[in-house]
Amino acid sequence: LGLQGPAITVDTACSSSLVAIHLAAQSLRNGECSLALAGGATVMSTPGALVEFSRQGALSADGRCRAFADSANGTGFAEGVGLVLLERLSDARRLGHPVLAVVRGSAVNQDGASNGLTAPNGPAQQRVIRAALAQAGISPADVDVVEAHGTGTSLGDPIEAQALLATYGQARSSDEPVLLGSVKSNIGHTQAAAGVAGVIKMVLAMRHGTVPRTLHVDQPSTHVDWDTGHVRLATRTQPWPRTTTPRRAGISSFGISGTNAHLILEEAPPEPSPLGVPLGKDGALVPLVVSGRDEGALRASLERVADFVERHTDVPVEEVARMLAGSRTVFEHRAAIPLTDTDRDTLIHRLRTPDDVMHGTGRPVGNPVWVFPGQGAQWTGMAVPLLDAGGVFAERLTQCADALAPFVDWDLFAVLRGEPDQPGLDRVDVVQPALWAVMVSLAAQWRATGIHPTAVIGHSQGEIAAATVAGALSLSDGARVVALRSQLIAQYAGDGGMASLALPRTDAEHAATRFGLEVAAVNSPTTTVLSGPAHALDQLTAWCDEHDIRCRRVPVDYASHSSFVDIMHDQLLEALAPITPLEGDVPLYSSLTAGLVPGSDLDAQYWFRNLRHTVEFEAATRAVTETGVSAFIEISPHPVLTLPLQQTLQDLPDLQPVVLGTLHRDHGDPHDFSHSAATAYTHGIP
Repeated sequence: LGLQGPAITVDTACSSSLVAIHLAAQSLRNGECSLALAGGATVMSTPGALVEFSRQGALSADGRCRAFADSANGTGFAEGVGLVLLERLSDARRLGHPVLAVVRGSAVNQDGASNGLTAPNGPAQQRVIRAALAQAGISPADVDVVEAHGTGTSLGDPIEAQALLATYGQARSSDEPVLLGSVKSNIGHTQAAAGVAGVIKMVLAMRHGTVPRTLHVDQPSTHVDWDTGHVRLATRTQPWPRTTTPRRAGISSFGISGTNAHLILEEAPPEPSPLGVPLGKDGALVPLVVSGRDEGALRASLERVADFVERHTDVPVEEVARMLAGSRTVFEHRAAIPLTDTDRDTLIHRLRTPDDVMHGTGRPVGNPVWVFPGQGAQWTGMAVPLLDAGGVFAERLTQCADALAPFVDWDLFAVLRGEPDQPGLDRVDVVQPALWAVMVSLAAQWRATGIHPTAVIGHSQGEIAAATVAGALSLSDGARVVALRSQLIAQYAGDGGMASLALPRTDAEHAATRFGLEVAAVNSPTTTVLSGPAHALDQLTAWCDEHDIRCRRVPVDYASHSSFVDIMHDQLLEALAPITPLEGDVPLYSSLTAGLVPGSDLDAQYWFRNLRHTVEFEAATRAVTETGVSAFIEISPHPVLTLPLQQTLQDLPDLQPVVLGTLHRDHGDPHDFSHSAATAYTHGIP
């Protein structure tokens, strides 16, 4: 076939083909290849495996695999070959290739202490499942069906079932259990091809909207305590209905080598507009971008694009923008034009009038850090025009609304629109969940443009959105944390408050001691927030006026990040106990610890400490710059942290920072977002 990318033979026994798919997906993400053939093949040229398994009593007498059945008496081997063609989703859409399904995430591990050729390891299986979910950025509750390894042995099946019950089974309800099956019951154990056989089965199941039944089950194995979680054997063929979220399946393959693999498969997304990225009704959210080695080359490129758009009236402007964004080398001199509300004639005029085009001359700065503020960015109607335009933002906001629904008694969309029968954004238990939903959805919109984070930082409650976007919290867990925690704050609010001072930390600490306050946040070398009783803040404000110190009262009636919140410690831990933190796929720099924090640390206790202790935003900013990044985008409906970021970054030597926002108060439509994307491009962000 003339292929020139890496060619790798993998032998991890029964998990080989799933490991091969995992490695192929990594190769695609790393740019080592643009297409990948991955799969497995087994030809039983000798009877060795049959003899050895027979001696161990692990071979089915009639050759049938009774996966998870009480009558399971051993595996039945088979031969097989299966291949899948993998490609980056953006490339497949651009080239018009049909997409059957999406590999959402995958993971591989080893038990580290295998006690025999065929003995599986339950804890290792749990770990590989959780790692795959974390890489996919979803929770166990987001998976409907598990295609199990399911060899049909009395040793392996109970161990695997207990691992599934301990992971997927804890996230579902008895009314909507995870369905469990194994294609080995249909075609036998195809060994190195077993994993890809499960992938093919699940692709077909999603396309037909049907979960096939698992064969040869007299009754679920009595060696498994099925009551410990909500997992049910699919002993009958049943519909796989479409909901507001895509169909997803987990696929396991465990090798006798001890190498375990788990893959999260998601049904193919709907065919997008010709642009290859979400389009609102007002046009594309991606700008038209051009670059050149110098100013003259840039002007010549703009003129060539203008000529093309003028001559080829049959080619949509959005298609031109897509090709320019995805297929051209990017040089130092850059220009960009937001396309929303721009007709063809206006676009041609702007291309030929360089003063009407956004310009930038910047070195490539790499992927930015995404920053999520706490309160202060909210405004009535925030991002509603972007919501009305549809696309990824609207889709993600709908998912956020569904995730919040079990915890709140108001409607997210109605609150954002400021409808009279809904509570206002002046309530902490409304504004914090609403901001969380908008910020998480804006992050999805940025990703749709092809701009991705190299790390995330959250400020106070903004860290909940950061953790959700990083994949450390599932959407449902993020909703639980932000909704229930803000409700507890509202319960105890009333006589507290916060104030922002234009003082460095040391001076602010002296003021805090003087008036009986506490340091709530250190935002920059020159900005500190104090927290405490309202009467003490009144005295502080008067003192600042006397000494010409800028002091701004934060419009809240509670004292976060102080001893005020100690009273809610036990209630908060109880309310957040069900959350399951994950290892996210984006590094999270904590403004609590002022450094990189593992996603698995974000348990209920962490979210109490996040509310109780000082927000070390300046220190977290400095920590992330030590990795070499210099670009920051605030993911919010209005800039709150861009000034503190600039104050901190300008204090660092040899750093030429880029600090950008997303939307602005009363400016939240597709054009405003496209303008922000154009600004990012002209500042050197890929």
